[in-house]
Amino acid sequence: MPILTFPDGNTRSYDAAVTGRTVVEGIAKSLTKRTVAMALDGRVRDLGDLIEADARIEFLDRADPRSLELIRHDCAHVLAEAVQSLWPETQVTIGPVIENGFYYDFARDQPFTPEDFPKIEAKMRELIARDAPFTKEVWKRDDVRALFEAKDEHYKVELVDAIPPGEDLNIYRQGEWFDLCRGPHMTSTGKVGTAFKLMKVAGAYWRGDSNNPMLTRIYGTAWATKEDLDAYLHRLEEAERRDHRRLGREMDLFHFQEEGPGVVFWHAKGWTIFQELIAYMRRRLKGAYAEVNAPQILDKSLWETSGHWDWYRENMFAAQSAGDEAEDKRWFALKPMNCPGHVMIFKHGLKSYRDLPLRMAEFGIVHRYEASGAMHGLMRVRGFTQDDAHVFCTEDQLADECLTINDLILSTYSDFGFGDIVVKLSTRPEKRVGSDALWDHAEEVMTRVLAQIEEQSAGRIRTEINPGEGAFYGPKFEYVLRDAIGRDWQCGTTQVDFNLPERFGAFYVDGDSQKKAPVMVHRAICGSLERFTGILIEHFAGHFPLWLAPVQVVVATITQDADGYAREVVAALNRAGLRVESDLRNEKINYKVREHSLAKVPVMLVVGRKEGEERTVSIRRLGSQQTRTASLEAALADLVTEATSPDIRRAQAVEESVPSADVALDGQHGESPTP
Repeated sequence: MPILTFPDGNTRSYDAAVTGRTVVEGIAKSLTKRTVAMALDGRVRDLGDLIEADARIEFLDRADPRSLELIRHDCAHVLAEAVQSLWPETQVTIGPVIENGFYYDFARDQPFTPEDFPKIEAKMRELIARDAPFTKEVWKRDDVRALFEAKDEHYKVELVDAIPPGEDLNIYRQGEWFDLCRGPHMTSTGKVGTAFKLMKVAGAYWRGDSNNPMLTRIYGTAWATKEDLDAYLHRLEEAERRDHRRLGREMDLFHFQEEGPGVVFWHAKGWTIFQELIAYMRRRLKGAYAEVNAPQILDKSLWETSGHWDWYRENMFAAQSAGDEAEDKRWFALKPMNCPGHVMIFKHGLKSYRDLPLRMAEFGIVHRYEASGAMHGLMRVRGFTQDDAHVFCTEDQLADECLTINDLILSTYSDFGFGDIVVKLSTRPEKRVGSDALWDHAEEVMTRVLAQIEEQSAGRIRTEINPGEGAFYGPKFEYVLRDAIGRDWQCGTTQVDFNLPERFGAFYVDGDSQKKAPVMVHRAICGSLERFTGILIEHFAGHFPLWLAPVQVVVATITQDADGYAREVVAALNRAGLRVESDLRNEKINYKVREHSLAKVPVMLVVGRKEGEERTVSIRRLGSQQTRTASLEAALADLVTEATSPDIRRAQAVEESVPSADVALDGQHGESPTP
């Protein structure tokens, strides 16, 4: 006799188990018509599932965000039916939902190509228009195996064989076609809608094993509305236009080559951006952190103590020393993390509670193995630089340190133009180290800090909880920023660690003269500076703000008789600290403008005979067809101001707002100080 509670708080009781469809039909025809699934106690279920116990019930329509995964899941089934309808000899394997869409793997002698898409999509629309209901049947495992064996679907047979004997399985039908599936599904194929598109094909080994047959994977995307689909396709086009690899070539920033897989060959202009990032971060850390540098290569015994040799070995680059003597035959590893080296620095010399918090930072180069197929430009490399830092503190200091780190991270992202931020608290995973009491304390502190972050931001910063997603050694904050075209990037982290200091025997002497292990807070803001550079390239589409641009100004001549004046302008800009190049080539000015626009130079100063005589410059901004004329002195002052980084500008504003010593002294003698 289940009692169901509805979102408005009302309840209904039933004399026996009842399906969701029966419940909704008893409420209203209009609600039944638009409902595609239900949620019981927050879990999405088939509308036809039997409800046997008390539960909170919600009815989902296609506009509900939770229905988007169902739309994509059902669309994958429609794709599989369409393919087998057109090519009956094809075997279907698996078809999961992925970010922004779905895929399905097919076994066929002749692989599919994008040229097959129009035919497949037309068949999919036909099946959707047929609006066949999705119906679930629960079968015995052995019966399911026999069913697919009779159809000569040996990939499905292999999937069934991987399921423990005795388990019942779900068969979902959509008309005559059926598939093995956990579910849930919407009520019918018609609910998929027509806002879908097949995107690409790729080869994929069965079960990801190169010893297995190669299958054809068809990727697709599906959305609730055509407007959502069009917006997504536009984002893809925009992402392609902003691709940092293409812009890196056009702007002459960096390259990759086979002799150094997964490591960056920085060109002068790209290295300028990279060094500007580091200089910015150094300024932000000045006075609060001590910058250190730990060795790049360390004996494997250190990595055994840290635990990396056991649980991270497959991601590490290791080598044996080449000495002839037996005692020289030692194994070393390139560091994949900076943290063990920082613990070693902390341990060097006795530390008191008065020394804490002790904050140390390093722009440390680390190396981690990535499969060749996983590497992606600057976004995923094997060698990269972290803006890494570790704070050693007492438990009482933990909350304040986390808040201070949060302020630093958020203000840094703001300086780079990121305003849409989510802070996620990841709590204890199932496999972890440390006592429950330590975890309770850390999670209580970080939950309190998370609430303060949300309160202080006045709603500008969103917060979330990720249950069970913490590191094995402690809970963590993850900072996710959204770029100019709506993509999310997880960059910063704040991780609490009780494990590493104890493993290495690190301690401080507390107020009672007792040895006590410090709390270690791992902190990164940009994360990988290579990846962050790639994010910035795509976020700005190469149109960097002036302070970050590798070449800030190009001085270009209209005629050769302006070369002398152009050199004077370049010299003045150089003296002011601007990054400037000259273009004195005997080319038409429109040609020069096109070339430097492609290279994304923010400002062009165009000079000819008239500008030389009047000591002026013609200013042309990237992306604008308009020009304006200004005196060299005025243009120089404006450019210097604009090229000042946000952190320096803030510091200058503070200095200007503080009265000088002389003025303050005058004020003491009765005169009003000037603000």
